[in-house]
Amino acid sequence: MTVRAIWAQARDDEGRSVIGLDGTMPWNLPEDLARFQQLTAGGVVIMGRRTWESLPPRFRPLPRRTNVVVSRHENTFPGAASASSLSAALDVAEELDPDVTCWVIGGSGLLAEAMTIADVLQVTEIDLEVAGDTYAPPVDARRWSADAGEWATSRTGLRHRFVTYHRVA
Repeated sequence: MTVRAIWAQARDDEGRSVIGLDGTMPWNLPEDLARFQQLTAGGVVIMGRRTWESLPPRFRPLPRRTNVVVSRHENTFPGAASASSLSAALDVAEELDPDVTCWVIGGSGLLAEAMTIADVLQVTEIDLEVAGDTYAPPVDARRWSADAGEWATSRTGLRHRFVTYHRVA
């Protein structure tokens, strides 16, 4: 099994990496959503309860992926498996297919935990200053090497680039 993490981030006025505000992504970047769909299709997406709840109901569960929701409480998530921890979510995924790629997609606590075991991080950097209340964990350059794509402009006008981080041995 392969574990990876994926997120999009902008920055706030203090330079922190914003991934959300009030349960939403405070930007519209169709190219990021298309990349997310392309990379995660056929795999397992692991998310926290609040990330699940932030998805529009018509997209729950995310199609063409196995959805696993991590929650400390006994909840049911129609169309998704549930687990009490990231480790338990990975066990669920491995039972389904030992060769599957698991994508941790949020929230910030799960992303930080995933960074301790993931081999790849896929990050969309958005050249935008926004308010936020949810932040990406910092990526330590001593532990990750970056392969940054060129800056591009979205059809919505946002500058962005895709960065792939690989764990340094």
